[in-house]
Amino acid sequence: MKLSVATSIRQTDLLAVFCYQDNSLLKNTIEKLRSTYSLPFFDTATHKEFSAKENETLLFYTNDKKNPRLLLVGLGEEKNISPEKIRRAVAAAAKKATALKVHSLALSAITSKELTTEEIACAMSEAILLATYKFDKYISNDNNGKKLRNVTFILQDEKEKKAFERGRHIGESRAHGTIFARDLANAPGNEIYPETLAKTIQALGRKSGFSVTVFDKRKIQALGMGGIIGVSKGSEKEPRFIILEYGKQYKKHGTVVLVGKGVTFDTGGISIKPAANMAEMKMDMSGAAAVAGTFYSIATLKLPRHVIGLIPSVENMPSGSALKPGDIIRHYNGKTSEVDNTDAEGRLILADALSYASKYNPEAVIDLATLTGAVVVALGHVATGMMGNNQQLMDALKEAGEKTYERVWQLPLFDEYEKLIKSDVADVKNVGGRWAGSITAGWFLKKFIGNYKWVHLDIAGTAILETDQEYIPKGGSGVGVRLLTEFLTHWQIS
Repeated sequence: MKLSVATSIRQTDLLAVFCYQDNSLLKNTIEKLRSTYSLPFFDTATHKEFSAKENETLLFYTNDKKNPRLLLVGLGEEKNISPEKIRRAVAAAAKKATALKVHSLALSAITSKELTTEEIACAMSEAILLATYKFDKYISNDNNGKKLRNVTFILQDEKEKKAFERGRHIGESRAHGTIFARDLANAPGNEIYPETLAKTIQALGRKSGFSVTVFDKRKIQALGMGGIIGVSKGSEKEPRFIILEYGKQYKKHGTVVLVGKGVTFDTGGISIKPAANMAEMKMDMSGAAAVAGTFYSIATLKLPRHVIGLIPSVENMPSGSALKPGDIIRHYNGKTSEVDNTDAEGRLILADALSYASKYNPEAVIDLATLTGAVVVALGHVATGMMGNNQQLMDALKEAGEKTYERVWQLPLFDEYEKLIKSDVADVKNVGGRWAGSITAGWFLKKFIGNYKWVHLDIAGTAILETDQEYIPKGGSGVGVRLLTEFLTHWQIS
């Protein structure tokens, strides 16, 4: 899809005009449109059927051959406008355009006293791309002729064009990074496994401007990454440890490390999962996908940051050679863990990656993982669970989450929870029993961090969705890309 910015409409299949609910503003908008399109019934019909409530739409057919269809979209009251409300309104227009099977769409640029032109442009661009996403790679029918191809944002003032273009570029970069993460998560396990995940990320790095180094099984074993080797033992697919790097020239200003869980398929291993919904476990590498998508976004935006990405990637399968309950493994930092449940495998591979992160002397480390079903029970599919050892870092992520609406919610890492993962035979065990499952998983990870600021994001509920949302489809959501890009854009390293 091509996005462009203009100050006038030449020709389009559908024009979407956004309206505030405030009486005077709505009346003025309708009056301008009525005179432009010479529709005598327009005023009466609009007041009767359309009050510009949030995401409300009303479609008109005009007599103008260049602009045959006109869509009114409600924004609610102007005082309540926000980037998220803009995203949802634009998503409503995008879905209407998709239903009408139009090739070209023009969107009147939203104006607001509360938001900058750049913020508005970013939100509108994100929404139009994310709301029209569909994972249809394996559908045989060719629907390309029916897809939306061109979207034009129509400005009222030429002076706003530069600011709007800046915002469009930011929104487009963040959206394409999210779409890359969605595609990775939604791809089947016979397409994406550790080796092909590494190759896909290498290709992305060459395209967008970051470097990728890949360690194979022999190198992983030589480094003593027992968690990665242990979890991968049951699979014919060999593990990979993927290192991404962007902005090496900014290293003197501090390094941020992003760690993403890359379990390309999780059967649970010997502690096998129920068959129902197991197909979703192709998305157990959503943390890895988010890290890769974030690197695309920050590279295309040319952020002045030094960022390292670490992705431990495995397939967790049951076989005669698989890791067994009761086994003890030794991790990269020398600590041992007792495997009480082989379905708690994500923390075992993250332990190696978090230990390895210390070699970069990072200012901050953030890991993302579809780690526990417990976080879905606690927070549903609305918020990501967050834990860490530095409140400033967590506050910055929370602020970024509010701006992008990829919201996070802090859970406690009180010392009292540590005893739940005490092992009689190793330094730590990988599960803590029935209670506080997300927190005990966080405590396990905390055992393997170095002397750095650290935040753990449990995205199990926000990365894999059961139903469509406004601009997020069922399946892989790509959560984390916009959150981390926003965070990296504004966080000040102390």
